[in-house]
Amino acid sequence: MKIMVDTSALYALMDRDDQNHESAKQAWSEIIQGEHTLISSNYILVETFALLQSRLGLKAVRGFHDDLMPMIHVEFVSSTLHRLGMAALLAVSKRRLSLVDCVSFEVMRASGIKTAFAFDPHFAEQGFDLIP
Repeated sequence: MKIMVDTSALYALMDRDDQNHESAKQAWSEIIQGEHTLISSNYILVETFALLQSRLGLKAVRGFHDDLMPMIHVEFVSSTLHRLGMAALLAVSKRRLSLVDCVSFEVMRASGIKTAFAFDPHFAEQGFDLIP
């Protein structure tokens, strides 16, 4: 099964003080033991690297890059997917919904991904299944 990996889950894995850390660790352990293809977009990764660097520092960025990144296939966002995500963002007009989220939904639809490893409720609102 293909699973989209979101910033909300990646950050929770890396930050021991995050309220979702324990749930993320348990879910991650189960995910990597299964035969799943983990997918993330370059937009999600830029967002994750920036958040890690800002909140936890470069040591966390390095740890994420060295330990988790090798397990994740990166989908690079095309100009078409970017435009679709931007159009969705402007159409929905929700302050708390980001361009990265909207592009993630478009990547998932284009790739036939139905499940996200995420703590962001916007994925469920869009009809995707969430882990955990």
